[in-house]
Amino acid sequence: MTLMPILQIDTEDAAEYAIVCGDPKRAARIAAKLEHARELAFSREYRTFTGEIDGVRILVTSHGVGSAGAAVCFEELIRAGVKTLIRVGTAGSYSEEHPAGSLIVSTAAVRAEGLTRALVPDGFPAVGDSDVVNALYASAQEQGGIVKKGLTVSLDVFFAGVEEVPHKKYKQAAVLAVEMEIAALYVVASLRGARAGAIVALDGYADSDLAATYDPHTNVVADAVEREINAALGAIVRLAKQEA
Repeated sequence: MTLMPILQIDTEDAAEYAIVCGDPKRAARIAAKLEHARELAFSREYRTFTGEIDGVRILVTSHGVGSAGAAVCFEELIRAGVKTLIRVGTAGSYSEEHPAGSLIVSTAAVRAEGLTRALVPDGFPAVGDSDVVNALYASAQEQGGIVKKGLTVSLDVFFAGVEEVPHKKYKQAAVLAVEMEIAALYVVASLRGARAGAIVALDGYADSDLAATYDPHTNVVADAVEREINAALGAIVRLAKQEA
């Protein structure tokens, strides 16, 4: 029995599967879909629930915004005993073919944030586990709507400052979407012997004036978030059956 110092969860409550998300409210929304759900801890931005889906016990933990804080969540979940992590989040689109409301399953992430540079060399890849990615993609397709899998990029910046935000070059490189935490998830999972995958709901176009046009609180985005949550839960059931 060990208490994780930041998440404030006990190893006795750990599970092999975890869904992670940025928003503590979204963690509660996911947990509401589980059987025997209960809240384990709410420490800083890290809110953790446990419950079951089709007999498979899982954890649901929020990790806040940004790679550095999120990595703390991933590290402690793995230390507590989690073997498979799935991120459920939102992202900005780089393609008119994938408007708000589309789902993107991240096969790998461009490491354009600062956290992973402190962990691994520049050439180290941030790649999702193929089994987890494939399970997520199959489950997402069952939910309907536009679903694509491919590259995402993790950037630390949201609102522009003096320096130009490099959305244009990533769009030209056929990256599908931009968010803040997937690269950290994939690198931490690789380093610690866990496996990870990620799915994001697109909530707008990244290469627009976000301060003027960004609105993640539309019905279209809410529906996409619901679909990606269901896809993540379905992927866990698939993976558990494969392993059984």
